[in-house]
Amino acid sequence: MKPDLFEAPDYYQLDDLFTEEHKLVRDAARQWVKREVSPIIEDYAQQAKFPKQIVGGLAEIGAFGPYIPEEYGGAGLDQISYGLIMQEIERGDSGVRSTASVQSSLVMYPIWKYGTEEQKQKFLPKLASGEYLGCFGLTEPNHGSNPAGMESKFKDMGDHYLLNGAKLWISNAPFADVAVIWAKNEEGRIHGLIVERGMEGFSTPETHNKWSLRASATGELIFDNVKVPKENLLPGRSGLGAPLSCLDSARFGIAWGAIGAAMDCYDTALRYAQEREQFGKPIAATQLQQKKLAEMITEITKAQLLAWRLGVLREEDKATSAQISMAKRNNVEMAINIAREARQILGGMGITGEYSIMRHMMNLESVITYEGTHDIHLLITGMDITGHATFK
Repeated sequence: MKPDLFEAPDYYQLDDLFTEEHKLVRDAARQWVKREVSPIIEDYAQQAKFPKQIVGGLAEIGAFGPYIPEEYGGAGLDQISYGLIMQEIERGDSGVRSTASVQSSLVMYPIWKYGTEEQKQKFLPKLASGEYLGCFGLTEPNHGSNPAGMESKFKDMGDHYLLNGAKLWISNAPFADVAVIWAKNEEGRIHGLIVERGMEGFSTPETHNKWSLRASATGELIFDNVKVPKENLLPGRSGLGAPLSCLDSARFGIAWGAIGAAMDCYDTALRYAQEREQFGKPIAATQLQQKKLAEMITEITKAQLLAWRLGVLREEDKATSAQISMAKRNNVEMAINIAREARQILGGMGITGEYSIMRHMMNLESVITYEGTHDIHLLITGMDITGHATFK
C-alpha cells in the first residue's frame, strides 16, 4: 500500500475562518484517516466488507455525535467541527462517513432531540463510545422520495406496541444494535420508535452485490409482529417533520463530506499529472490537463465557502432545510464531476484500486441519491424560491 500523501487544498485560505479548535479537530481526524483508513480501505472495498475494527477510532476522534453534549457522551463540539470531521472521514471513504453520519445525525440526534431523559442516558453514551452502533429506518421498498406514504405501522397493545413493516437501503443495518424506526400509529401519525437487536421478529438481512459503498454495510429492516416497549417511543415530536429534521443534520454532514472526496480526487490527479510524462514533459504542463485541474480547484473552493457559511448559519440556528438541500446537492454534484475528471487525468490507471478515484466515483453515485435524490433537492430549492410545490 502506497503511503497517504494527501495535502488538503485551501486556495482561498479558509483556514483563517476556522478557530484553533476547529483546526485541531480536523487535523486529528485527518491523521487518523491517514493512519487507520487509507492503508486498508481499498482491500475492504474490493472484498465488500465494513472494517469493524475502526469503530473505536471513529469514537475517539469524536465522529459519533460530535455536537451531542458531553453529559451524554458526546464531544460537545459545534456544527463546523462536525462538518470538518465528516469532510476528513469521507476523504478516506464515503462508506465510512456514512457509518459515522448515520450514527450521529440519524440515531443519536433524534434520541437527543426527541427522547426522554431515560432514553438519552441509556443509549447516547454507548452510541458515542461505539459500544452500540445504530441505524435509521425511514425508506421503504415502495416509498423513497415519498416517505409520507410509508406502510410500516404499529398498534397499541396496552402494555407494548406491535410493529410491522419493512425498511430498505439501511446503512449499518446488518450489525446495528439499535434502530430508530419511523412508523405510523393507528391514526396514521408518524412516530419514532427505538427497536433493539434481539427483539423477537426483528431481522436485518444484508444487501449484497453493490457496486457502490462497498466498504459500508447496507441491509433491510424487517418487523414481523415486533413487541416494542412503550418506553421506546420517542415522545418529543411526531409527524414527518421529525425524521426530516434528522435528515437535515445528515445532509449538512454530507455537504461537508463530499468536499473531502473531491479533495482526495483532486490531490491524486494533481500529484499524478506532475509525475506522469508524455511527449517529453509532465502532463501537468499541457493545457487540457491544466484546464481540468483549474476547474477542479475552483469548484472545490466554491463548495468550501458554501459549506462554511452553512455551518455558521446552522450553528446560529438560522439554516433552513432548503439551504441545506442546496449545499448537499451542489457539493455532491461537484464531487462526482471532479471524480470523473480526475479519472480521465489518470487514464487507465484511474480505474485500478491502486488509486482511490474509481472507488470515490462509485461511492458518490450513492451519495448523490441518498438522503434526498439530486432531483428532489433541486425541487426543494425551486419550491423555496417560487412558493409552488411540485410534490406533496
